Amino acid sequence: MASKLYVGGLAYSTTSERLRTHFAQCGTVTSAEVVTDRDSGSSRGFGFVEMANDAEAQAAIAKLNDQPLDGRTLRVNVAKGRTDRNGGGPRRSRW
Repeated sequence: MASKLYVGGLAYSTTSERLRTHFAQCGTVTSAEVVTDRDSGSSRGFGFVEMANDAEAQAAIAKLNDQPLDGRTLRVNVAKGRTDRNGGGPRRSRW
């Protein structure tokens, strides 16, 4: 089963391909995406990486968390689902 990781502290110049290549040292990367601003298209400084299994995801956390990439220190941990976040329920209109 694939494991999705949150990666924070990305340099604004880091690309999705660079992120994929960096995490590949820990195992099979099934997807890697740097989150971008919908209006400007520039990086928002974080992204998500999906590893092929939990063991590889844990290896990536152990090896890459608090380590530099492109001049910035990464924060790597298991991504929380949208409903796990504060206020993660559906939005309701106030009217």
